[in-house]
Amino acid sequence: MRPSFHPRLINDPFSDPGLFIPFLFEKRALMFDLGDLSSLSSKDLLKVSHVFVTHTHMDHFIGFDTLLRTLLGREKTLHLFGPPGFFQHVEGKLAGYTWNLVSEYENDFELKVNEVHRDKVYTKTYICQDRFQPKKPPSSRPFYGILLEEPSFSVHGGLLDHRIPCLGLAITENFYVNIIKEGLKELGLPVGAWLNRFKAALYQEEDPYGDFVVSWEEKGKATREKVFPLGELTKKIARISPGQKIAYITDVAASTENSEKIIELAKEANHLFIEAVFLDSEKDMALKKYHLTAREAGELAGKAGVKSLQLFHFSPRYKQRADDLKREAKEAYERILQGSYEP
Repeated sequence: MRPSFHPRLINDPFSDPGLFIPFLFEKRALMFDLGDLSSLSSKDLLKVSHVFVTHTHMDHFIGFDTLLRTLLGREKTLHLFGPPGFFQHVEGKLAGYTWNLVSEYENDFELKVNEVHRDKVYTKTYICQDRFQPKKPPSSRPFYGILLEEPSFSVHGGLLDHRIPCLGLAITENFYVNIIKEGLKELGLPVGAWLNRFKAALYQEEDPYGDFVVSWEEKGKATREKVFPLGELTKKIARISPGQKIAYITDVAASTENSEKIIELAKEANHLFIEAVFLDSEKDMALKKYHLTAREAGELAGKAGVKSLQLFHFSPRYKQRADDLKREAKEAYERILQGSYEP
């Protein structure tokens, strides 16, 4: 079974943080954090629809300029999410440039910026042709942990403490629709864009007895159509499996409050991407700088019951000791799973 999204860190663990999450068979991607984006192509960046920024320290937000430059002049809405103060930081970035020529663009490009507080999410819209000057005050909605919810997946967030508010993030796929190619062949149906409509119908729980129209174009021929009851078509061409969950945690201290929130956010994730800035021998330094040690990262992963973890955001002081960080986290993770944890 191939899941719908395939996350990958955009840089090596000693470089700027960022997680790129492209969607299978779709020209779409999400991002967690905006560090240095030079490893991503313009083709990758043009897929990005939503970005979730944990906080606006330079190594997590410097890539905003690169993404903005790539999307300018496109017919697109880019959704951005960040912690309290995010409006000010986005507006500061935008104010650094002169926008006197943007009225000449034919396409409408806009930013929908969401500032996440403990109980509310505030949203402001910045339109390129208006020189990114917001015309309306921010709207708001209650916040109960869900930042984005679509039929096939949802993104959850929680505010953690990094001496400033910092978002912890998790994306959860509702379920995965695996297309059976033998079933397509048996019914004489091609692979095509109609499969996205088919999956959407399943995610939206449409009537299985209702008609679903499969339509496609063949070269030199008119558009072809076949009609099936949705439920019958599903039995023939689809295999439903549980979706995956991916969590992303960075720039936090291992305080009791932070740890409880991280464990809840990452609970039973298939993949946890988590920082491991210091070795546990420098735990005092980690606490002072509000970062996790490799041991703390492994313990949190074990307590959350995640299936796998990937470390990143290593301190440069360990340039020749990356394996020590990985080993310390792995040992702590396995001790928790085996029930032999010693504080």
